[in-house]
Formats: sequence, structure tokens, C-alpha cells
Amino acid sequence: MRKTYILFGLFIFLASFSGTIAAQTTAPSTSETKVKLSLATGDVSSIDSGKIVLQTKDSAIDVVLSDKTEYKRVSPENPSLKTATAGNLTDIGVGDKLIVTGIFSADKKSVPAKAVYLMTKSDIAQKQNKEREEWRTRGITGQVAAVNPQTKEITVSMRSIMGERKTVLTLKDNADFRRYAPDSVDYNEVKTSSFGEIKVGDSIRALGDKSEDGATIKAEKIVTGSFQTVGGTITAVNAERNEITINNIQTKKDVTIALGKNAVLKRFPAEMAQRMAQFQAMQTGTGTMTPGGQGAARPPRQGAARPPRQGAARPPRQAGQSNAESGTNPNRIGQGGGGMRVGGGNIDDMLERFPSITIADLKVGDMIAVSSTKNAIAERINAIKLLSGVEPFLKAQQQTATGRQRGGQDGGLQIPGLDNSILP
Repeated sequence: MRKTYILFGLFIFLASFSGTIAAQTTAPSTSETKVKLSLATGDVSSIDSGKIVLQTKDSAIDVVLSDKTEYKRVSPENPSLKTATAGNLTDIGVGDKLIVTGIFSADKKSVPAKAVYLMTKSDIAQKQNKEREEWRTRGITGQVAAVNPQTKEITVSMRSIMGERKTVLTLKDNADFRRYAPDSVDYNEVKTSSFGEIKVGDSIRALGDKSEDGATIKAEKIVTGSFQTVGGTITAVNAERNEITINNIQTKKDVTIALGKNAVLKRFPAEMAQRMAQFQAMQTGTGTMTPGGQGAARPPRQGAARPPRQGAARPPRQAGQSNAESGTNPNRIGQGGGGMRVGGGNIDDMLERFPSITIADLKVGDMIAVSSTKNAIAERINAIKLLSGVEPFLKAQQQTATGRQRGGQDGGLQIPGLDNSILP
């Protein structure tokens, strides 16, 4: 998947942790001069005798170890210096996250380590799995349909190919708000937010206590962002710059799509795309139901979306059965989550199983769809997810636009798997 589930605790750890150490970076020396310690944060890329290569945000640096280097382990469950425990060099492995204090060399390429604070990737993965399961069972994902400043309530619309369901979100005391930056798709760059920043049309993910019927949720964590789905025909591919240009099917203008290292590139299987697009067209009123006729919108077969049985009350999926993160009962459409039931999971589970592709698999003339954050420059976006093989959906969108011109309603560009790009 694009990125392993980023947990709130780790984000707080990297922010507050750095601040705590920075406050301690001035240490007395034997003279009246003060010695300022440097701070390096990153992932371990290799370990050698007496040295660790640390990949920071900007470059790789050598962490030089000595018999005076202190090692401390920090738990993702309680990421605080006060709870750090004694560690050893042998605890550190490739992929672990480190914060190192010391004095940089003149060329800034190495730092003799005074202290090494360690958070292992296995501890992080364990924490991520725990929080992923919590978001799956106690979380909802959807779009903000209404905001009531007086009652501090948010109405969340959870759409799927099978229809729409709404949940009213209220707030717990000291609820935590986070929001994606307008020009960033990186969860590490989300900002502390507030109720006042939430707008109708935002994507939203909330964690909290749901009512039995899924009609309300009292939220303790809320993540929002302004996202969009853009689709069209590829007019240029620049593999060297990792960029693609498309002609936007909605605006008829060119859009350059930047594919960052965390972007997810998948191919929608052709037969599934055709069936799901037909069924979607039927639901939005742009398709026809001609039993047995050519182009008829047939109910999806196994592996595609199925409507829930009336009154069916299936027990929630057990831990480890799926990575789906939405729904009071993830086995049903629209019950507390925005996911669409597909075979053994929702649409996000299905997306993970789609064939992965690279920019080399894309060519001029292909039709693709991309999810991204909204920014001020409409002609250039950073991809979160990219799907090829979406021609049936884009053609359905064109039919929807034609229907709107004739007096119908515009349902917007809806591509299964791209509707809810918000993380974590």
C-alpha cells in the first residue's frame, strides 16, 4: 500500500520529541563557551562497525558511535523522553527510526553520537496494526455534508456504489483535530486543526463511539482534508520527471500529475471496471436496465458490490480479517463506513489487491483517474492514488454530464477506490 498506516502517536513523537531535545541541545563545556548539540532524525539505512547510516529528510549522514554513546528505546505507545528505557546498539535494525544528538562535522555529513533514541519498526508496526484495527471498528470515513456551528455537529455522508448513508458526528471533550495541508498528500505534514476549519465537501475520517444503529458517532479524533478526483486521457508521459499530463475530462484543460514516491499506482481489472461502471450508471440514473440486453447494467457477480439483505445483522469482522477501516459492521454497505462491500472486504481492500503498475506501464491515449489534495494551482497536482483501466467510469461520467445538460443531476466524478483518499 502507499504508506503503512501513520499513527497519531508517532506524529506527536517526532514533533514533541524534537522540541524536547532541542531544548536540551546547549550543554556546558570545560570553558565558558557553550557547546551546541545537533539533532538528526531519520531512518536507519545501514549499520556497520562503529557507524550507522541515517537517511534524513534531506540526505544521508553517518552516525559515528563510541563507547560513550547512550542508547534509549522509546515506545510508540507512550512516545516521551520521560518513558525512554535503556537500550543497546544490538536493538537497532535497518528501517528503525532514530533521533540522534551530537555535534555535526564541518561538512554536515557525519555526527559523533552522544545519545541515540530508538523507535523500532517492529514496535511501530505493532502500534500501527492496533490503531488500524481501532479505526476499522470504531471509525467512519466519508464526506462532510453539513456543519452546524451552534451544536458543533457534523453530518457525514458515506457514499458507495450502492447508495448513501449519513451519520451525525458530535465531539468528545478535548477532541483532536488534524487537517491535511492544501499542497501536501503526506500525513506527516498534517496540521493541528479545529472545528472551524471543517467545510462542506471536505473528506473526513473520525474515530469514536458509534451508536448501535450507526446513525451517530461521538468522535475523539478527526482528520479532514480537501480532496479531489481528476480523470482524463493521457497526452504526455515524462518518465524522467515522473510526471504525466492528461486532458481533464471535466474541464477539458491539461493537468500535470506529479507521481511522488508514496503515490499508489494500480490497474482496475477490465471486466470488473465494466460491470461496476454499469451498475454505478444504473444507480445514478444514467444507465438503463434492459434485462439481457446489450449494455444492460447487471448486478455484480461475486467479487463486486452486492446490496445488503434487508434487516441483515451480521457480526463485525474480527481483527486481522481485513484492513478495512470503515463501518460499524464492515460487512455491510453504508453501515457506519464509506467503504463498498467487495467480496471479502470493502473497496479499499479490493484496491490493495489490484495489480500494481509503474509509470512505464502508462502511455499516451490511456484513460486514468487520480486522487489528490486540492490546491491553488489547478493545472498541477500531486497524486495520492492513480488508477488506470477506468475508461468505463469516465465514459459514464461523460453520460452524466450529458444528462445534466438535459436537466439531470451531476453526481460528480466517482471512481471506486478514489472516493476516500484521506488517511490515516
